[in-house]
Amino acid sequence: MRLTWAQPEDLIAAELVALREQGVAENDIAPIEERWAKAGGSTRLAPSGASAEAPPPEVRALARTVLDELQTLQTPSAQEPDEWVDIIALLPPEVPVPSASVAFGRVHGAWLGRSAGCLLGKPVEKIPREGIEEIARATGNWPIQTYFTAVGLPGNSAERWPWNRRSAPTSLVENIDGMPEDDDLNFPILMLDLVEAHGQNLTTEHIAGAWLAALPAGRVFTAERAAYRNLLDARTVPDTARHHNPFREWIGALIRADVHGWAHPGDVRAAAASAWTDARLSHSRNGIYGEMWAAALCSASLTEASANHVLDAADTVVPTASRLAAAVQVGRETGRALADGSLTVEAALDTLHAEFTGMHWVHTLNNAALTACAIQAYGDDFGAAIALAVAGGWDTDSVGATVGSVVGGLIGADAIGEAWTEPLKDRIATSLPGESERSIRQLAERTYQLSKGTP
Repeated sequence: MRLTWAQPEDLIAAELVALREQGVAENDIAPIEERWAKAGGSTRLAPSGASAEAPPPEVRALARTVLDELQTLQTPSAQEPDEWVDIIALLPPEVPVPSASVAFGRVHGAWLGRSAGCLLGKPVEKIPREGIEEIARATGNWPIQTYFTAVGLPGNSAERWPWNRRSAPTSLVENIDGMPEDDDLNFPILMLDLVEAHGQNLTTEHIAGAWLAALPAGRVFTAERAAYRNLLDARTVPDTARHHNPFREWIGALIRADVHGWAHPGDVRAAAASAWTDARLSHSRNGIYGEMWAAALCSASLTEASANHVLDAADTVVPTASRLAAAVQVGRETGRALADGSLTVEAALDTLHAEFTGMHWVHTLNNAALTACAIQAYGDDFGAAIALAVAGGWDTDSVGATVGSVVGGLIGADAIGEAWTEPLKDRIATSLPGESERSIRQLAERTYQLSKGTP
């Protein structure tokens, strides 16, 4: 068995891309890349994260050396720093914290919304945009208005666009019986436990210990799996995020953000600071900012009156010259054009895909842009927002979950619609220790206490 996202020879292609995305000079990268290619190593990232066969021992040994050499090219950035004190020096002015109290229905809506958005995207994760549309059209669900189904799907479409094998059996509408287990829900459940236990004293080390104690290694992915390996190798923060981890700017931290926001309703700077404590375990630069931004969205969603205000508040926790800030603005501008009729859904998605051509489907930047677009365009329409998030065809379950969380928090549980919430049956399955299922309402009640400052 070859564990994906972990073999040294499989990490090099992704590291080459990461360094180029970060602006490292080509004349520094190219000689190392050429030597690796001449030795028979691949410079193209396999779609699954791992090549089919293990290489000869000498190639794997060279891969470790090459990764060490590439790591020396990771240099600090004045525009995209990792340390909190440096980040806050680059942030826009803070926005006033709204004084309005938080309604339980909005917290409940955020949990329900995260679950429903994730569930919509689960079966089509890894299927590209054109495949999602073909499946939806073939089953009478385009534009997307409900959970996916295999009923009526022609065999040639099913063969051309195979469902996510792990997710499809329990996430198609004919089979849904509560929210199936997913890392997009495991992380907020675990973080709720941690914030209840540690409150404002939560540290990155607390989070690392919880990962090792509660998360099976096979149920974390990309940057989290690299950080997990580094923890087992006794590496310390921030080396856990940087050592042989080419996924350090991918979406993994962003999907862990929600509880940091919900625990600090309206105080987006505090939410971002809490999220930074989490993100630095596994991510750097825009990977960190992605979690800070998503935490701010979740924070503002419980107190603000409109999607525009939520997005404005979240903008203030992102370094203004960062690539994430630029990506979010592309998403917001596209969302505005979609909302005012200047763009169709198809044209809006064309715009985003053209902007991020070639970027991996689980990167932070493209998915953040899609998230911003969906919230900007449809912040008062839950179904339309998560439908766009999933139709975009990148990290469908994660973007669906984040968009669902934010819009669910903004409009509240009663406005989401029973067609989305009833199939959840108030249950989330989990691989975390303890009960195999958790009540969504009970999770929301615990979160509500945190939002009032009473864990």
